[in-house]
Parts: sequence; C-alpha cells; structure tokens
Amino acid sequence: MVEQYKRNPNTSCLVCGKPIYKRPVEIQRNEGHVFCSMVCYGVSCRKESPCIICGKPILSRLNKKTCSRSCANKHRAGIKYKINRPRDKVVTQRALKIRLMKDRGKSCERCDYNKYEILQVHHKDGNRINNSLDNLELICPNCHFEEHYLEKSWLNKNGGVG
Repeated sequence: MVEQYKRNPNTSCLVCGKPIYKRPVEIQRNEGHVFCSMVCYGVSCRKESPCIICGKPILSRLNKKTCSRSCANKHRAGIKYKINRPRDKVVTQRALKIRLMKDRGKSCERCDYNKYEILQVHHKDGNRINNSLDNLELICPNCHFEEHYLEKSWLNKNGGVG
C-alpha cells in the first residue's frame, strides 16, 4: 500500500545528482536549486577558494589565503617586510623627545613645568619634517596650545569675550 504513494523523481540534486521528487512549485520558487538533503544544501552553501600555494580548496573566511602553516611559511618567504617600509612616526617622535630631554632637561622650555611625561615636541617653523635640534622645542601642552591655537581662537574675533 505504501508503494502507491511513492513519487517518481522529477529533478535531481544539484550537489550529488541523486534523482529526487520535489513539488513543481518548490522547483520554480527556488529557481531549480533543489537538494536531496540538508547535507547537500550545506555543501552548496560552502564558499571555497584555492590555496595560493598548493591549490587545495579551503573555506574562505577572514581573508584566509593558505590551507596550512607550511603553505603560509612558503608564501611568507617571498615577502620582504623591512624594505621600503615608511618610517614609523611614533618611534621617531619618541626618540626625538628622549633626545631633547637628555639635552635640555625634563621641564617645559617656556614655563618650567616639570612633569616630563606630558611634555610635547614643538616644531618652531611648523614643518613636522624638519627635525633639526635648533627647530625643536620641548614644551608642555598648555604652552603648545597657546602657540598653535590662541591666535586663531574664536574668542579673539569680534564679538568675543572681553
């Protein structure tokens, strides 16, 4: 009696090719993308890309380019990290500050504020590239703000305070 309800296959699974029956409405709604099981559907959803070294398919995630550590090491061997690397601005600014503190002391050169941890390097000519010692000044944040922003303040314009 069960045999009379068995349907004849009208399509095949997109992944494994197994002949299956799906309602014609389901085939139309899914634009022919039909699967025999959840496993085949999961396989169809996988996004794989080839390893750039050996070509083995790997799951594409988080910009993954290689399939294993050995392939990653082979890929990394050709990369030259130090050549043509731009200068690290933070490292050079820190080195300038340390050199100025050794030469000129650990206080602001304008107001003698003595918390050296917050002192800043000021370029007298305004050119950040010109790091000659006679162009540099070690000043506190208050003096640095006065140097750069006090003359441009909106309070100095017409209608300001005072």
